[in-house]
Amino acid sequence: MGSEGERAPAPAPAPAPGDPRALRRDCQHRIFVNRSLALEKIKCFGFDMDYTLAMYKSPDYEELAFALLLEHLVSIGYPHEILAYKYDPTFPTRGLVFDALYGNLLKVDSHGNLLVCAHGFRFLKGAEILHYYPNKFIQRDDMKRFHILNTLFNLTVPSLAEAHLYACLVDFFTNCSRYVNCDTGYKHGNLFMSFRSMFQDVREAMDSVHLSGCLKEKTLENLEKYVVKDPRVPLLLSRMKEVGKVFLATNSDYNYTDAIMSYLFDFSDGDKQAETPQRPWRSYFDLIVVDTRKPLFFAEGTVLRQVNTDTGKLRIGTYTGPLQHCAVYSGGSSDVVCDLLGVKGKDILYMGDHIFGDILKSKKRQGWRTFLVVPELARELQVWTEKSELFEELRSLDLFLAELYQHLDSGSSERPDISSIKRRIQKVTHEMDMCYGKMGSLFRCGSRQTLFANQLMRYADLYAASFINFLYYPFSYLFRAPPVLMAHESTVEHGRLDVGEAGTALAPWLAQHGHPGQQVGGRGLRSRRAEESQHQQPDAGGVLCPLSPPPPFQVAGVRRDSSGEEEDDGEA
Repeated sequence: MGSEGERAPAPAPAPAPGDPRALRRDCQHRIFVNRSLALEKIKCFGFDMDYTLAMYKSPDYEELAFALLLEHLVSIGYPHEILAYKYDPTFPTRGLVFDALYGNLLKVDSHGNLLVCAHGFRFLKGAEILHYYPNKFIQRDDMKRFHILNTLFNLTVPSLAEAHLYACLVDFFTNCSRYVNCDTGYKHGNLFMSFRSMFQDVREAMDSVHLSGCLKEKTLENLEKYVVKDPRVPLLLSRMKEVGKVFLATNSDYNYTDAIMSYLFDFSDGDKQAETPQRPWRSYFDLIVVDTRKPLFFAEGTVLRQVNTDTGKLRIGTYTGPLQHCAVYSGGSSDVVCDLLGVKGKDILYMGDHIFGDILKSKKRQGWRTFLVVPELARELQVWTEKSELFEELRSLDLFLAELYQHLDSGSSERPDISSIKRRIQKVTHEMDMCYGKMGSLFRCGSRQTLFANQLMRYADLYAASFINFLYYPFSYLFRAPPVLMAHESTVEHGRLDVGEAGTALAPWLAQHGHPGQQVGGRGLRSRRAEESQHQQPDAGGVLCPLSPPPPFQVAGVRRDSSGEEEDDGEA
């Protein structure tokens, strides 16, 4: 919603009859497709709990975790002044990388090229970045130095709180007169605190908050403040159970799981929105497994034990019997789940928020079909639709660059002045990023996709802001991924199309800055573009990587079979 006095964006025109867009569901209800999936072939639906079935309210939950981490750091000797810091939800995003050598928070693409670099809350530019990273590139496989913060719910606390904490600590020590700044840490008298030791302290604080149970205790003390309660959850799970089996596999212990799930499924207060009769939460599942210790769960796993649901304690010995109705188990492995439920890899669609612990391991080691919950998608879609003029301008600038170089070859001595265009591209890219937050979009920086976007494309068959979006699809639905066009396919037409003048998108920019392309010679942009498809991209071998026309989520959602598995797209 805009601020008072700010004009609301004009509604988008309705698609014309025959336009494929007319067949699409509301974008906030859609499920996006990376690899085709026939829903009617899924025999079993699996769920993680934290940030999947149980959505935590942001920023309240991150604020709680952040405050607990600060308190622990002070208790082990960190200055009391750091307690003045408050969690800022506009700063962190998922997918950031913490450099434990130089203390920087980095946003990178899938190859390790730097997109954004921040030291504390100060964003580094140009020469400053080159000082730390001469090639504006990092070796992502150096796991001792570079740590990816790409989960909503770490095994201990939310990673957004962790990322913001690193920025706060670096900001404090950098600006505190008692400490001398060094490239790899801070010096105070005879003591030296490296960024690596700071990282270790934060991770130990996270472990302490987790093991002490204080985060869970405070969450359970005020469930209404921290946990989203959606009456559609029981409805969807009951419908899923009618067409297949349903199981829950969570790293949380039984007592915490029981408290959260009881809250989610309790509508005894007469909630008129609840569409299913009140019944125990365990009855919605064929199998419940707690303490799974993912990602170990998808490998050798641990001993499978049965939980005494009256006391929450584990029964002695390994459970070897058949599946019992409404029973709860602890530990085990994904192989045990398949055996107990009588299903195999591709029969299962597993839904979670952890791209490594839930999605990557379940796909690579078990062949399960995967659904990634990306709550940030709701905000990303909002910006995409409301700020479309920025994306259009960036695309227009790409076209403009293509025009400047169109009639030049290896024998040309002319060098078009593109400095003003490059500055404008940087300005538009920055303006786009700021629409999402201080660290920009989760999925991209301008026309370049982030590491998180690449991982999502590679490992998640389907993704959406919430698993609740399955309510808007029949269980016979075929999720079919459109083909991904390579650069030579997206920039070379099958044939000549007469679709009118595409150059009109450049009119506002040309009116303000003139048309330096005319100095190069040859036909003007308007006459040339009239002969081309309005969706044709500039030459991918030019100055910039082109910005593809569909939304970034659809672009990120159409790479087919990148995991090497056979697609079930209805063609066979």
